Amino acid sequence: MKSNPSARCLAVFGTGSDVGKSVVTTGICRCLHRRGIRVVPYKAQNMSNNSGVTPEGLEMGRAQIAQAEACDLPPHVDMNPILLKPTSEVGSQVVLLGEARTNQTAAEYHRYKHLLFDTACGALDRLRRNFETVVLEGAGSCAEVNLAAHDIVNFRMAEYAEAPVILVADIHRGGVFAQIVGTLECLEAEQRRRIAGFIVNRFRGDLSLFQDGVDWIEKRTGKPVFGVLPWYHHFVIDQEDSVVIEQPGRVNTTADIQAAVGIIRIPHISNFTDFEPLQAVDGMTVAFLEKMQPLEGFNAVILPGSKNTRADLDWLHQSGWTETIRRYLETGGSVLGICGGYQMMGTSVIDPDGLEGRPGRTDGLALLPVETILQAPKTTTLTRFSWEGIEGHGYEIHMGQTTRQEAAEALLQVAERNGQVCGDADGCVAAGGRAMGTYLHGLFDTPAIVRKWLAGIGLGALAVGELQGPLARNQAYEALADHMEAHIDMAAIQALVE
Repeated sequence: MKSNPSARCLAVFGTGSDVGKSVVTTGICRCLHRRGIRVVPYKAQNMSNNSGVTPEGLEMGRAQIAQAEACDLPPHVDMNPILLKPTSEVGSQVVLLGEARTNQTAAEYHRYKHLLFDTACGALDRLRRNFETVVLEGAGSCAEVNLAAHDIVNFRMAEYAEAPVILVADIHRGGVFAQIVGTLECLEAEQRRRIAGFIVNRFRGDLSLFQDGVDWIEKRTGKPVFGVLPWYHHFVIDQEDSVVIEQPGRVNTTADIQAAVGIIRIPHISNFTDFEPLQAVDGMTVAFLEKMQPLEGFNAVILPGSKNTRADLDWLHQSGWTETIRRYLETGGSVLGICGGYQMMGTSVIDPDGLEGRPGRTDGLALLPVETILQAPKTTTLTRFSWEGIEGHGYEIHMGQTTRQEAAEALLQVAERNGQVCGDADGCVAAGGRAMGTYLHGLFDTPAIVRKWLAGIGLGALAVGELQGPLARNQAYEALADHMEAHIDMAAIQALVE
């Protein structure tokens, strides 16, 4: 089966997970956009708990939202028609064209995939009718032979789109030659022919010392290396996968660290990119904490979003974090919960219909006078809000409703959801302002909000730049494109789609 519309397609696949496919795709999109090409990103199936909301109030992966921004486009669910949000080791919530449809095990999903491939192809066809070039991103390793029969995002999609493939390898992991040659050896002959060349990512040191490596790859494979991308630190691009924050080490707050914020790295963490504006504040350490440790020395602790609130609550209780966080608040610390973290801070989370697993009730941390009932439908909104007169923009993605006890104080005032004016209140505040919770993702995208929150935890003297949120991301896309143009043969890549 072949796609009929005329737009040319280019695919970016990887030798493994977290080798840099999303960032390379974002960079190619920005470079082509700067060259005057009407380019659009696409990923047939994304597995990530890092998602966002489109202007239509639909849900899609944040990596494709970033890629859309790099193309100067509003995000649309056709760019990511299938989103899998893991809820357990073997199950995921299936979000189809922006709407949560069902929870399925991996085995159930594989039986359903042949129907989803048609949906993914339809989304790609619609993009091809409206743009000149589509840049497809693959998933994981494109050479997982045990999964090939069920593949709808790598070579099966590249074949449908008649797309040449750029293979990204990560030299920082080591074994880059084996990554490239081993991937080719695992592919069928037609799949190998589809690979147009390679990008070697995350190089450290003197690039000239790797020229022999480039020559070896090109001689061994008969295919070009389009470039070697050095490691970068001068800009930040939203990451798709929480693998980038896995297994964080213990953090020792000492007299040398005058400002520190700890984020509890719960097992089903979602939307961890909420905290990138905080990581950009000079003079402040932002640390993800997994193994239970004392919290003295941290100016604030954050409970982030979760794709399985009750399971993560159980983890907090069993790991010792619950008592540690309670003690921290009782002794003068500040705790902020966002989305699932806000739900955890209440007295209980009730799941009567088993949306996250077995029906039942789980005790919360009892830091806020609120109670949550998990229930459909899923809330997905772009939201305009204010915090004591300071306006901000964010988004909501959550199952269920949280109710404040009578006389409990709300945190934010909501002015608008998905373009509809409203007068709702969101969140809760207690303990003299030291315990706060909200459903708003993107809370820190507004510099004035960051300043107000820092002042509340005793860090008001820290300088917060005006480049936060969309402005900061746009500057990062420009820096990424400059980086790509300096080290990648973009003329050769552009020729692949002309």
